[in-house]
Amino acid sequence: MKLENKVVLITGAGGGIGVEAVKRFVAEGAKVMMADIGTSVTQPMVDEFGSHRCACVAVDVTQADQVENMVKACVETFGGIDVFVANAGIEGAIGSIIETSVENFDQVMSVNVRGVWLGLHYVVPVMRDGGGGSIVITSSGAGVKGSPNTAVYNSSKHAVVGLMRCAALEFAGFGIRVNTVNPGPIETRMMNSIVDGFNDATGLDFKTMIEAGTPMGRYGQPQEVANLMLFLASDESSYCTGSVYMVDGGNAT
Repeated sequence: MKLENKVVLITGAGGGIGVEAVKRFVAEGAKVMMADIGTSVTQPMVDEFGSHRCACVAVDVTQADQVENMVKACVETFGGIDVFVANAGIEGAIGSIIETSVENFDQVMSVNVRGVWLGLHYVVPVMRDGGGGSIVITSSGAGVKGSPNTAVYNSSKHAVVGLMRCAALEFAGFGIRVNTVNPGPIETRMMNSIVDGFNDATGLDFKTMIEAGTPMGRYGQPQEVANLMLFLASDESSYCTGSVYMVDGGNAT
C-alpha cells in the first residue's frame, strides 16, 4: 500500500485524469479529499468508496477564499495533507494570438496558473507543519513546447512548470517535494475538445494526425497518467523534486 495512512488533496478530481488518480490513490490506501467545480462526479465516488476513505468539496480554484476553505475542509476531515495534486485546468478556445479574446486569456490563466499558485499558497503551510510531503502539478506536453493556435493554453502550462521549479527550491528545506506531470495526448474530454477545435479550424482529422505523429502510435489512457502521479506522490520518489515528468508516448522526444 504505497499511500497507506496518507492524506491526498486533489483538485480537478472530477476530470478524466482526476477520477483515475482518485481510484488509484484509494486503492493504495490513501484518504482522498476530492475538489472540483461541482460534486456531480465526486460525490458518487464518496458513496462508492466510503466517507472514511473519501470526501468531496466544491471549489472554484481561482477564488482565494474557496481554496483556503478547501484546504481547511481537508484538514478538518482527515487531519492534514501529505500529498497535493494540483490537477484542475481548462483548455480554453483554439485560435491564433490575434484571434483569441482577452477574456479567454484571462480565464485560462486564472484557472491554470492562479489556481495552482493559490493551492501552493494555502497547502504548503499545512504540509510544512505536518513534516513534509509531495506536490504534483499537472502541466502538459504543451508546457515544454509551442504549437500554433494554442498560445494561451501552452503559456499557462509553461507557467506552472516555472512555479514548480521555484516551489521545489523554496520548500525542499521543509521536506516538501514538488514536480510536474506533463501528459501528452490522453483520451479525455479535454483532449477531445482540443481536437474538435483544431478540426473546426483546419478541416483536418487532427486525432489521426496526432496518433501518426506520436512515436507510440496511440493516445494515452488516464490510468497511465495516474500511475505516474502515484509514483511521485509516494515515498518511492523520495529523492525526486523540481523535475518535469513526461507521459506522452514520446511526443517530446
